Amino acid sequence: MNRFSLNQASIKYATMTEAVAATVDAGIPSIGLWREPVAEFGLAASAALVRDAGLRVSSLCRGGFFTAQEGPARRATIDDNRRAIEETAALGAPTLVLVAGGLPVGSRDLVGARERVRDAIGELEGDALAAGVSLAIEPLHPMYVTDRAVVSTLGQALDLAEQFDARAVGVVVDTFHIFWDPAVLEQIARAGAGGRIATYQVCDWNMPIAADPLLSRGYPGDGYIDFESLARAVAATGYAGDIECEIFNQQIWDTDYATVAATAATRYADLVEPYVTQLQ
Repeated sequence: MNRFSLNQASIKYATMTEAVAATVDAGIPSIGLWREPVAEFGLAASAALVRDAGLRVSSLCRGGFFTAQEGPARRATIDDNRRAIEETAALGAPTLVLVAGGLPVGSRDLVGARERVRDAIGELEGDALAAGVSLAIEPLHPMYVTDRAVVSTLGQALDLAEQFDARAVGVVVDTFHIFWDPAVLEQIARAGAGGRIATYQVCDWNMPIAADPLLSRGYPGDGYIDFESLARAVAATGYAGDIECEIFNQQIWDTDYATVAATAATRYADLVEPYVTQLQ
């Protein structure tokens, strides 16, 4: 369990104090944080709470949403991402997760939107290098391409990331979003060869898709993802960072936090950890 991390989104309704307590009580050594609850609790207070509990912060979520045309809104987004980089460093986290953003209202120009994502990351590269933070581009499943992320595959994320210093820009390997891709194993190997895997996230693909498609994730083992093949592929790259369980699911959110943390830890131990540790 020494590399497992419980992402705060899995226990969405927990306060910062409750989230840290649930993580510690489940014997999980790391937690992935989100900016909104950190801001509510206070940045310095959140950093102290996690540190005093003996936990690591595996990542901070989220930055990004870079697809707006040039103007005041885009400038505000760039400035907010600079603050997110500073927050990530203050929490002692190595990674800021970036969600690219969807198409602007009325636009059908995916190519142009992806170019604006690239340009924004270019503006932030120096800030990330100075802070010692990796900007992790997260490809989202294509069903989110119009409203949430114009970057849909690990290959697309790497095409962007590889234009920048590997110390500053990497990718997220999230099983929910990329398991379907016929090229996924090849792209994981590519990401590893370039030192681009900034974080590895595990959760399952549930069916039927929820009325809100964001809420279709499940514990590993609940759905259709082959965790063995993906874990072996990530392990073969030499990735040695934390492995997060990040779940968006209303039924799980309504479950008591201790049960969620314990269940996530058990599923990780059974379905992921054996294949991650086997090659070490």
